[in-house]
Amino acid sequence: MHKLLNDYLFVERRKLAYLLSIALIVAGLAIGFVRGFHMGIDFTGGTMIQLQMGQKVDQKELEGFISDHGVKGSVTSAGEDGHSVIIKTTVAMDTDSRMELIDAIRDEYEIQIEDELFIENSTYIGPSIGDLLKKNAMKALGIAAVGMLVYIIIRFEWMSAIAAILALLHDVLMMLAFYGLFHIQINSPFIAAILTVVGYSINNTIVIYDRVRENKRLMKKVRLNELINTSIRQTMSRTIMTSLTTAAAILPLYVMGGSAIKEFLLPLLIGVVGGTYSSIFIATPLYYDLYHMIHKPKHRGK
Repeated sequence: MHKLLNDYLFVERRKLAYLLSIALIVAGLAIGFVRGFHMGIDFTGGTMIQLQMGQKVDQKELEGFISDHGVKGSVTSAGEDGHSVIIKTTVAMDTDSRMELIDAIRDEYEIQIEDELFIENSTYIGPSIGDLLKKNAMKALGIAAVGMLVYIIIRFEWMSAIAAILALLHDVLMMLAFYGLFHIQINSPFIAAILTVVGYSINNTIVIYDRVRENKRLMKKVRLNELINTSIRQTMSRTIMTSLTTAAAILPLYVMGGSAIKEFLLPLLIGVVGGTYSSIFIATPLYYDLYHMIHKPKHRGK
């Protein structure tokens, strides 16, 4: 595998990477829009109930129980001992409906805990909160993109900055496509993971850009496509090892962690894989295309 990547012509075969990314993104987003993205309560609004069960309960079993009572929602465990459960539903339940469901759960699981300890939280989340979260997430991504754009322009050049931002857009769309394809719930940890992945991905890209800049000084007579291929190969071991180390830290937490942390770790893991792919196969080849679009009259051929 290592030898195969060392012999791979990243610039010459960049269109294969572009086509693969476009196919995955279009398929995932199309399925997501047709079927509908699985938006969590954080975005749609609804009801959240947190109960201290005094025991570990099967989440799927509890989901089936509340579904039998006409309430479709998700159940996640919480607390250090996993004895608390958080029930989230996109249906707005009034106080009477919530108490009716809570009493049914108490009877089903024969819970003897007093109400003030049994009911840890019971709230209604309005859709306006979800709208505010979406706006703030877009603002955060916009501010991050502008900051990265300015930094890369100062450190490298504007073509590098545009290519890097397009690669970051690719990473975000890849994550959305994955969630649309597999109908995974999108909630606030997803936004946090996207912001984390954006920073992670741009770091890998800058490492490659750094090597390209160094090689431009050392390999003045080498054509740009060969220089980029060499730069990617020289930094590949570092990029892949960094990603594998990150994945090695995430996977045990994902396997052994509770539902709440998995909601953050899953998009983070997807983003690490997608960000590594885009840093190697998308970002610098895009710079190559932008360079030749601007300098086409002066530089012909590869």
